Amino acid sequence: MKQGTKIITLDNGYHLWTNTQGEGDIHLLALHGGPGGNHEYWEDAADQLKKQGLNVQVTMYDQLGSLYSDQPDYSDPEIAKKYLTYEYFLDEVDEVRQKLGLDNFYLIGQSWGGLLVQEYAVKYGQHLKGAIISSMVDEIDEYVEHVNALRNQTLPKEAVAFMKDCEERNDYSNPKYQEYVQVMNENFVDRKQPSKLYHLKDIGGDAVYNVFQGDNEFVITGKLKSWHFRAQLKNIKVPTLITFGGHETMPIATGEKMAKLIPNAKFVTTPGGGHHHMVDNPDVYYKHLADFIRQVENGTFNK
Repeated sequence: MKQGTKIITLDNGYHLWTNTQGEGDIHLLALHGGPGGNHEYWEDAADQLKKQGLNVQVTMYDQLGSLYSDQPDYSDPEIAKKYLTYEYFLDEVDEVRQKLGLDNFYLIGQSWGGLLVQEYAVKYGQHLKGAIISSMVDEIDEYVEHVNALRNQTLPKEAVAFMKDCEERNDYSNPKYQEYVQVMNENFVDRKQPSKLYHLKDIGGDAVYNVFQGDNEFVITGKLKSWHFRAQLKNIKVPTLITFGGHETMPIATGEKMAKLIPNAKFVTTPGGGHHHMVDNPDVYYKHLADFIRQVENGTFNK
């Protein structure tokens, strides 16, 4: 596949921004989180894997409603009903695969992208050589319990009480509330500061994020609060790597449990890494990823 940026036109008429880096016969399609996040933490993935001695062609893209891709008018109820669904984003992954000519490939997803990897491996697993679930649980209730515990451990009691009061009043834009959110972000999401992922101005993605997640990573008020997938893990038949940061929003115990429930899976952690542990500690993160791909390629994974 040719390196560089390619704009693809979906069958629905919308356009998605894609970018391919690296060389070789091994193909990795990278899904970002959010939802409504963007591709940016995958920009050096091919280079990082090359540092680990592995040639991989990495393709990333911005999902519909995110950064460089088209931004539908989600204020239109019919558009929101059609495109702000799990089914839409899952099927979008496979349409992207088809339009890029990918098959027998590896799929990696971070956070929300890791949710899509789980669902894709069940519905479209025949196209996969391997799956990588990065920083995503299979049971959202365990995440909610964990992030609440982290907030209680990290912030003073009066700060937690203030945040809960804001949440009850839907006062998420309160500057003091957002200051506390930023403290949590720097402890568990973007631990490497200053973050390379912050923008002068956010351009796109909030509409999607707000519907599924809510205002921030530490409260779930959207559709994700009712996401449960544990009963389906047994149907993931491809080799699977589950990777969490050692100091992040997702509970380690859940990642370990997932690795036991998926028939052919392994769980690893990145020391010192937060939710974006591919940025916080790339040497360890990409060593885990390169080792996984090598082992799948030579038939020694979990042997």
